[in-house]
Amino acid sequence: MYVFNFCEKQTITYFKEMLMSVQSIKTDRTSELEHEYELAIIGAGPAGLTAAIYAARTRINHVILEKNTIPGGQIVHTEIVENYPGFEEPVGGFDLMAKFHKQAGNFNANIVITNVSNLSMEKRKFKITTDSGETYARAVIIASGAQPRLSGAKNETKFIGKGISFCATCDGAFFRGKDIAVIGGGDAGIEEGIFLTRFANKVTVIEMMDSPGAAEILQERARENPKMEIMTAHVPVEIIGDNVVQQLIVKGRNNDSKQAIDVSGIFVYVGIKPNTDFIAIEDLTEDKDRFIVTDAEMRTNIPGLFVAGDARAKTFRQVSTAVGDGATAEHSAEKYLESIV
Repeated sequence: MYVFNFCEKQTITYFKEMLMSVQSIKTDRTSELEHEYELAIIGAGPAGLTAAIYAARTRINHVILEKNTIPGGQIVHTEIVENYPGFEEPVGGFDLMAKFHKQAGNFNANIVITNVSNLSMEKRKFKITTDSGETYARAVIIASGAQPRLSGAKNETKFIGKGISFCATCDGAFFRGKDIAVIGGGDAGIEEGIFLTRFANKVTVIEMMDSPGAAEILQERARENPKMEIMTAHVPVEIIGDNVVQQLIVKGRNNDSKQAIDVSGIFVYVGIKPNTDFIAIEDLTEDKDRFIVTDAEMRTNIPGLFVAGDARAKTFRQVSTAVGDGATAEHSAEKYLESIV
């Protein structure tokens, strides 16, 4: 479960709105799961909630299984979303997901807050083991998303929550007037680095390659920001501090020279890995990074098993693509269920 450290009044407002939105959905936190459903959706981010909206509208007996008390996926950590269609002005990640929840609630989507620990097959049905007990489904949509990868620097795990963060929106305000490092020069690293300049004295972006991988418009914004510096061709090797982060040691990628950067905070954006460790289904096709392979209809090589959103093997991960995945996965699941009646 995520631990939220909200400091800004606007963020607290979003948090309250999200709580109200969750309460508007049919939610079961204490009673046991039903023994069986037609469709189980694992994960209540943009993909999962979209699938649930479609399932609820077609009156499929469904359940959404979500481990976090505040559903919404990674997007709830994003302060501003400016490329989601239908919003003329930028919208907060919390606010956007609150709207998803409200719409799902309008169709009586059924969400159960519980962690899924195992997904297997038993007698041509899917067996789902959760913290609330076991349940079965004839079809499953995996919408469990992904999570940040670590940079690999020495002492990194030691300082998580003690200066190392993966969420600028959550923790940026803690570093007001401080020097901060961002590891990763992709879209996420540059975009979040720009956001962090609202609080920080200086933001240094560490990029391993000779040039950042972020979109050119983001690079332009970074170059124009007097508080930002992008250090290319460098790799983070060690994090130093007593009880909290004090220094980041980086090494030149093309030589062995090391440099110590005095920082109070480090934000890591070096990619993601899928939340798929709970899957115990043999012969499920995955790529080299364990993202699940599907066809264009979100079907896996296992009949009745579909994937939507960030857990799926694809090259572009956005809220808009997750929504499309969720709608397509539910449609495919619906057709599958009709075929096995």
